[in-house]
Amino acid sequence: MTYSRADGPSAVKFRRAREEWIDSRMQDLADVLETAGPVLYELLPADLGAPRLAAAVTVARVAADEARTLPVAETARWLERLIPGGHRHDLAGTARVLRSRLATWGEPAVLSWSAAAWEEMALWWWRRHQPRTGDAARDFAEWRSRWSAEIPWNGDIDEPEQAPRRHGRTLLTPAEFFASEPEPLRLLAHAVLRSPRTVAAVEDAVLLREEHLQSAGHLRWLTEQQACADKLEAWRRAQQETGSEATRAFLAELSEAVKRYATLVLQPVVEALSAGERALLDGSRPGAHRTAADYLDVFLDWQLQSDEDAWRGEVPSADVTRQARERRERGETTWQGMRGSVPVWYHIVTTPQEKAAALAYSGRPSASVVRVRTGDDDVTVPGLSLFEGLFDEVDESADWYPDPGIDVPYEPDSAFDLCALLALAQLGHARLEFLTVHADGSVRTLRSVRALVREDDAKAYRRWALAALAELAPDPEDLADLMAWDEEVSADESSEADGPKVTDQGVGPDGAPSPEPEASSSGRRATGGSLPPELLGKVKSLLRKAENEAATEEEARAYLAKATELMAKYGIEQAMLDDLATPTGLLDKVVEVHPPYAKEMRRLLSWIAGAMRCRSVYPGGKANRLRVHLFGFEPDIQASEVLFASLRLQMLDGADRADRRYRPAGEDSRAYKRSWMLGFIREVTDRIRAAQEAARAAAEREQEATEGTGSVGRSVALVLADRSTVVEARLSDRYPKLGKSRPTKFKGTGYWQGRTDGRHADIGRPNAVPDMSAEQLVG
Repeated sequence: MTYSRADGPSAVKFRRAREEWIDSRMQDLADVLETAGPVLYELLPADLGAPRLAAAVTVARVAADEARTLPVAETARWLERLIPGGHRHDLAGTARVLRSRLATWGEPAVLSWSAAAWEEMALWWWRRHQPRTGDAARDFAEWRSRWSAEIPWNGDIDEPEQAPRRHGRTLLTPAEFFASEPEPLRLLAHAVLRSPRTVAAVEDAVLLREEHLQSAGHLRWLTEQQACADKLEAWRRAQQETGSEATRAFLAELSEAVKRYATLVLQPVVEALSAGERALLDGSRPGAHRTAADYLDVFLDWQLQSDEDAWRGEVPSADVTRQARERRERGETTWQGMRGSVPVWYHIVTTPQEKAAALAYSGRPSASVVRVRTGDDDVTVPGLSLFEGLFDEVDESADWYPDPGIDVPYEPDSAFDLCALLALAQLGHARLEFLTVHADGSVRTLRSVRALVREDDAKAYRRWALAALAELAPDPEDLADLMAWDEEVSADESSEADGPKVTDQGVGPDGAPSPEPEASSSGRRATGGSLPPELLGKVKSLLRKAENEAATEEEARAYLAKATELMAKYGIEQAMLDDLATPTGLLDKVVEVHPPYAKEMRRLLSWIAGAMRCRSVYPGGKANRLRVHLFGFEPDIQASEVLFASLRLQMLDGADRADRRYRPAGEDSRAYKRSWMLGFIREVTDRIRAAQEAARAAAEREQEATEGTGSVGRSVALVLADRSTVVEARLSDRYPKLGKSRPTKFKGTGYWQGRTDGRHADIGRPNAVPDMSAEQLVG
């Protein structure tokens, strides 16, 4: 890519950051297809260009089909046109498997409410990398024919950083913009923007939004400039309240300059972005959309997903068939659920009149056909207002349905129902399945249709669901604790419903083995693999002394430093003793964490284990919501658990203490604590990694000193690297297909205080550090 000489540094920085991010996101999408749909990945033809980019477009197109509730057969048809000789393969089965896995893969771009925007972006990015013939109309016609989709045409989306040029401006920061203003305004603006209070406020504003931007550097840059403009305007308003008339007139000029910057520089860039980028930018702002997305992220992490049979359009899945029979016996005809990230409405057709109406229903919003019942008569916007339609002609094409129509219930005290309603509001439609129950008990799908909801109704559903969820789970992360407690309470009532369905040899629906809650060793177990009882006793004794409230800070640090020093020394010694072709003591162990703050505890354990040469996986399935599957050598896993037990207590106590001392008035306590915990976890794991590097360096120096005495052996670094390779192989064997966890999001302001307090946490000095990727995997 070449850059115009007229482009300023901000425009160049923006463009480069955008291109790097889009390339990275296309790689992420390609990873989804490679792991969730490997058969389709291998079938993609070479003439589509770069294989990874073609894979990204393919999975984005499949996800968009799922979002639009199109039949699997439709996906298979365009795949047959895309892949030469595709009719010789079971593309319908391949598409069905892929669509059934999308919601569980931890990739936000393939969720139903994001898929269409990412399909557009993927097709546009693919188009930019294709060779041209010189005949644009011909090129686009061929591309449309190949992908069976509209290809975005050239426009502002190609170079949004150039959009301000329409107004005679260039892309600038507020400081650069005010450099061309008259001196009084320039000096004042620069003084405000450079003040420590403004800098800190901008950092906090960006921090609260960047977790929702999927690592998009160019969007982070835009949020930073928007925050600068907002803080400048906020300062102006505060000063104008008490200033003289002359001061207020001068400050009004400052306000006008800020508005010019926002409307002539920033807004054109935002409007020129793709729909997906604009959605990320808008969704990062505090408000209903972001809160709903936060709830849905947790919901999708914790709900039990449908199996592949749910995507067989002609015959309902076994679960839907069972529910239809049971509800028919109880006299119920309508219920709702989720299929992946798409809300589904099920309705049993009982009369010939209903059958005719169901076959004719267009899917348009119609109060005479479908009504959402929430227990609050004020939630939905009525189909007609009191005066609407009195003077209008009757719409002869309106859908008709026999009374009383279809009432879809959502219970106000059900977390599942409320989150499903949020999904409906985010997506704007549901998949409506018309079912028939025959005399022999068999259930058939009469028809599936995409049932749209009005925009006003969607907004009303979102408001009501968020208000009800605020009563059940005030913070989105509380939803995980709520579901965790519900599962613990109901565990004894229905053990069969817990966990993923297990097929042959304990393999779950995603192809990964369902982990057992007990540890299992790989290879022969070393007699000295675990921490010896005497050493473990000393370590626990030292940790108890460190955690004693009567101990001073210096004493606590000394106790913990000594405890960790003992573990570090033993761990490295054991690694060197086990320097064999097949290292012994390899272990995988499932560890359960418990509320409160179950997700934070899971994250803490995962990050600590990653820093201790272990790998961690969050197993899929309902029964595994509170489990972390650890892979590593026994001393490392045991040391991870010991550190986790100590840091868990410190984190809970520290969060309570920070909440009492530092939480701003009016901020939600649990939101503040969760953001504090994230800062604490990141800081302590950074310290652990740094301490491990020091421990490894010390061991290498000691080895170098002993080599002169005639001892023979491989280097510490090589031994530890080989052990990490063995651990990685063990994990890959156990979980051949892995997805990425969803990015961490928070809305409290305690993050930086958590990092500050994390600098004073007692971590000791663990043994050598691995290649750290922390909390990255979901089974």
